[in-house]
Amino acid sequence: MSGKTVNSAIMLLVIGNAMALFSDVLIKLLDPETPIFQFAFLRCAITLGLLLPLAGKLDRQNLFSGLKVHAIRAHVHLAGIACMVIALTNLPLATANALFYGAPILVMVLSALFFREKLTPLSVTAVISGFLGIIVILRPVEFNWAAIAALGSALTLAVNAVMVRKLPKQQSTVHKLFLNYLLILPAAAALAIWEGAEWDPTILLIAAGSALLILAYNITVLLAYRQVDANQVTSAEYTGLIWAVAVGWIWFGEVPDIWFLAGTTMIVVPLILIGLQHRRRSPARGFNPATREDAGPGNESHSQAASKAETRTSPAITDACGHSSSQ
Repeated sequence: MSGKTVNSAIMLLVIGNAMALFSDVLIKLLDPETPIFQFAFLRCAITLGLLLPLAGKLDRQNLFSGLKVHAIRAHVHLAGIACMVIALTNLPLATANALFYGAPILVMVLSALFFREKLTPLSVTAVISGFLGIIVILRPVEFNWAAIAALGSALTLAVNAVMVRKLPKQQSTVHKLFLNYLLILPAAAALAIWEGAEWDPTILLIAAGSALLILAYNITVLLAYRQVDANQVTSAEYTGLIWAVAVGWIWFGEVPDIWFLAGTTMIVVPLILIGLQHRRRSPARGFNPATREDAGPGNESHSQAASKAETRTSPAITDACGHSSSQ
């Protein structure tokens, strides 16, 4: 499955989102009292190890270009991992994932505030509807530290998505990923030592499984977006929420209530409409590998693929902003 047709690209995204969701499942299996920074350090170290065979793709002459922005994004990413673990170990799987979809909404707000981007009427509707949807899902009685952590994770995704514009444009996805995880390790290690918990082999196994699944997700995303326009297939990534509901229901006995269904609809539907609007404005082009390869690393499909491959994040970030963005 190469992703060279729309149907194969959609299938890759469906499979990829299933693998990313099972990474969430592994994290959910952790005890709520699990040492968070020990997990974060192990997962980041394993991910960096998995990237080492690709070190030949690094621009060694400009290895630390954009270091300040990379360092900020890396530490925001670390905070996001901590928030994600708290959310997944304490909230229903589907609820946590629905709140993570607040990321593209926050991206639109941050882009308007810091980059003076103009929001379309549909984007404004998506922002308002999304925030109301989050309130509907949580309701005052459900608003606790775990819910705050889920929203914190969405915020870190959004901040890093906006900051990607400040990274050197010539850097490859591998280069960005490598620096991201390399710069995370010192702080993650220091926090794991400060945490003072005994090293747990179970955490190591779950961290390894999570790292492998997220790497597999990254590969499917790159294959899917490399050959077809993002606006043709990006809505397929919302299947991640369907996987979350199904697995949460079957595996953990978490039956979604009417509040969850209503709130999720309020978050997701406007984002899908934004994607469809972009699709109408940019008609699908025929597959032309020569054209796409000759376009180089600055072309739209490549940059969107790179964006989505940097993290497991909400698919609507690119559509919501009208530009490539990632953590």
